[in-house]
Order: sequence, then structure tokens, then C-alpha cells
Amino acid sequence: MVTDLLRHEVIRTTHAKSKEVAPLAEKMLTLGKRGELHNRRQAAAFITDKEVLAKTFDELADRYRDRDGGYTRVIKLGKRPGDGAEMALIELVE
Repeated sequence: MVTDLLRHEVIRTTHAKSKEVAPLAEKMLTLGKRGELHNRRQAAAFITDKEVLAKTFDELADRYRDRDGGYTRVIKLGKRPGDGAEMALIELVE
């Protein structure tokens, strides 16, 4: 799910899942900002798609270079009609 968030930069999921995904995505972006080989290998163990890994270390790392944290935002959307689960939108901030 973290790979999909980094690929699409916004996903719609349950609120519980979004609370689990946010810290993991922030860690991957922090590794991308550091940009060293060891950090790339640590992220590669977690992010399995090479294109998303390259995007994290090239494009997203440059975007968040001056930001110290808080790369994600969770917005509650209300309840899902089928089972009543709380839905949320998780996105990368600008």
C-alpha cells in the first residue's frame, strides 16, 4: 500500500489502514531525502517496484528537501455504505 501511495500520491482506503500506512510512507521519504546507497537499499527491501523507488529518491526527495516531516495528510471521508467502515483519503502534501 505504501508503494501505491508513493506511485499515485493519493489513495482512498479505510481510516485504520491510512493510519498504519502514513508512518511507513514518511520513513521511505526520509530515506529518499538522505539519498545514500545504504538508504536506497533499505528502501528497496520495502518498496518492490523499481520505478517507484527511483521516483522516491529522485522526484519526491527533491520536493521535500526543505521539509522536516509531515509528508502525508489523512482526510476522513465518512462511512462506507456497504459495511459502515470509516473511509479516509491519504495523500502526499505539496
